[in-house]
Formats: sequence, structure tokens, C-alpha cells
Amino acid sequence: MLALLLATVLGASVWGVFAGVRMYRAETELPPDLAVALEVGATRAGPRQRAVDRVGMRFAPLVLRLMGPSLVDKKRRKLDQAGNPGGLTIHRYAARRAAYGMFGIVMGLAGLAAGSVVFTLLVAAFGWFAADLGLWQAIRDRKRVIERTLPDFLDVLAVVVSAGLGFRQALERVADRYTGPWADELRITLRQMDMGVSRRQAFDELRKRNGSEQVDQFVTALQQGEELGAPIAETLIQIATDMRRTDAQNARRKAAKTVPKATVTTIAFLLPGTLILIVATFILGSDTDFGSVLNGD
Repeated sequence: MLALLLATVLGASVWGVFAGVRMYRAETELPPDLAVALEVGATRAGPRQRAVDRVGMRFAPLVLRLMGPSLVDKKRRKLDQAGNPGGLTIHRYAARRAAYGMFGIVMGLAGLAAGSVVFTLLVAAFGWFAADLGLWQAIRDRKRVIERTLPDFLDVLAVVVSAGLGFRQALERVADRYTGPWADELRITLRQMDMGVSRRQAFDELRKRNGSEQVDQFVTALQQGEELGAPIAETLIQIATDMRRTDAQNARRKAAKTVPKATVTTIAFLLPGTLILIVATFILGSDTDFGSVLNGD
């Protein structure tokens, strides 16, 4: 009876969700801001992302209200750190949370009806975290690219500054020659300065948009050099040198951690398998009659 009751509840829930979505889609139109967000996303996202956005976009305002202003601001900063992959905006992020959340609820009810607690927990976790998984990966990838690009960029910028151009002009010249996330960040900083933002505040915003130690080191050293009146070219060269030294230290640290991990993997997997193979070879090569041994004859 309990299983029948759960199955009935599941069927009614699924029918209610899809019926509500059909009615909502048939009777209402998307607000202009949500329609624009969906249209922009359709040009930059893949087919799966577009389908998820269409399902959840109508519920995006509700998700944003439930998140609250502080969490929404935090997610905006995360989107900036990720570089808005695929044109991802806060409304499309909320739409994906709504779509994945509905999926998690429906599949969780199916798991309860089947009596599988593990499956229910897994789909509930997927529905809660699925929208953030791609965001976290995009932040890590973008940070890695910026940290790899920054030292070479600073070397080129130092050469251009040494040639006689001002820092602002040199920054524009070098940023136009580069592509990738770091060049995009510099263009945003330059546009902020064009709109009247001071150079110090613009670079502070650059630091906030990137959770990278090297970017923080670059901005801090640049501002300190400006305050102390140090030559900008020498400051840039010193920053690039320090970053390369830090990268080398991090590489050596990772290499040192790799050896114990490889040793543990060898002991845990390869050694037991090798011992089993050796013992099996000796036993099979000894021509032992296992039938007589097991029967006690």
C-alpha cells in the first residue's frame, strides 16, 4: 500500500509540474528582460543549455527572490570570475537552478517511490549543485589561463613602456594584440577608466573580479610602485620575475606531492595484483590436484 501511495503521489506531482508549466507558458509572456536574456543565451550556449534555459527562465525571478540580495551579489561576482561563459547572466543562472531543481524534485520522488534512499540523495544533490558545477570549472580554467598569460604580458608591456609610451597607451596597445580572458579583463578596466573611474579604483575592481594571487600581486605592486614613484617598466619586470619564481615553486611543490601519490597508488593497486599473479602462477605450475585436496582424499 505504501509503494502504491508513493507511486500515486509521484504521478500526480509529475503531472502537476508539467501541467503547470504548460499553462504558465500558454497564458503568460516572458518579461522583456528575461526574453532578452534567453535570446542572447540562445546565440552563445549549446543545445542542452538552451533547452534548460527555456524550461527554467520563467521561474528565474522566483529563484532570485528566494536566493536573496546577498547571495545574488555573490553569484554575480562568481559569474564575473568565470568570465560569463557562454554569455551566462544571473537570470540564466537562476533559470538553470530552477530547471535542475525541478528535475531533482521529480526524480527524488521517483526514488522515494522505489524505496531507494541513495538514489534520492544523489538526484537531490544533483538538482542543488548542477548549476554551479560548470561555473566552478569555468572559474578554475579561467584562473589557470590568466596566471599562465600574465608574466609574458607584463614583459611585453614593460618593453612598450620602455619605448616611450605612457602606461595607459601601452596598456591599450598590448591589450589589443592579445586574446583571451586576461585581455578581456584589461579591456573592461580600460572602459571603466574611459567612463571616469580612477585608475586605482579600476584596478581594484580588476582584482575583485579575479580570485587569483598573481592578479592580486600585480595590482598591489603596481599601486605601490605608483605611490613610491618607482619606474613603471622596472616594476613590471620585477612583477613578472616574481610570478615566474612563484610558478616554479608551485610546480616543484606539485611534483613533490606526486611521488607519494604514485607510491600509494602502486601499493594499493599494482602490488596486490602482482602478488596474486605470482601466487597463482606458482600454484598452477605445481600440478596440484585441488579436487583431492578439497575432498580430503
